[in-house]
Amino acid sequence: MDKYVNWVNETKIQNTIKSLESNNMKGYLANDKDELIKIIDSLTNEGDTVSCGGSMTLIETGVIDHLRSQRFNFIDRYEENLTKEDLKELYRKTFSADAFFTSTNAITENGELYNVDGNGNRVAAMLYGPDKVIVVVGVNKIVKNINEAVERNKSMCAPANAKRLNTNTPCKIKGYCMDCSSSDRICCEYTIIKRQRTANRIHVIFLNENFGY
Repeated sequence: MDKYVNWVNETKIQNTIKSLESNNMKGYLANDKDELIKIIDSLTNEGDTVSCGGSMTLIETGVIDHLRSQRFNFIDRYEENLTKEDLKELYRKTFSADAFFTSTNAITENGELYNVDGNGNRVAAMLYGPDKVIVVVGVNKIVKNINEAVERNKSMCAPANAKRLNTNTPCKIKGYCMDCSSSDRICCEYTIIKRQRTANRIHVIFLNENFGY
């Protein structure tokens, strides 16, 4: 990455971290994937029960592989051959986890987390339940404000995920959210986390690279 682009991105991250802290959330900058894992280990304990939301960022950064290590009791949503009933039980267990790992569809420079879910299990755990929520974010997900967050979801997150999941939705064809009424629609629950009542429950770890959608 060009050193000046790197500087602009890092400055944006640091400003967003300050905003998060004003909103009772903690922010961190990991210089690489190895440092990301070190920060995660500093926020968790060996033997912790952990879970995660669906996230390409967690896969791309190696977080899922780390959660599968002997360090944690991992409630693994990606385990093979899970039935719908298995997933339902798994999602319910997530609420009592020591830590919940996820990414976010967008994060504003004002320190707000914007997310859109299909089933709602991911945003539900972000809002309530697990003792800690650890959010892993690439610099590509930082936006100026909520309006930009909404647009980012419509133009990137929704169509990319629809294509990946092969849903029967217009955005898979058009490449942009059409606010459809399809039974396959993946944009159903919309949340904005503006502030935490419980200080430092949410921890956001930034990387100065692009990850996820």
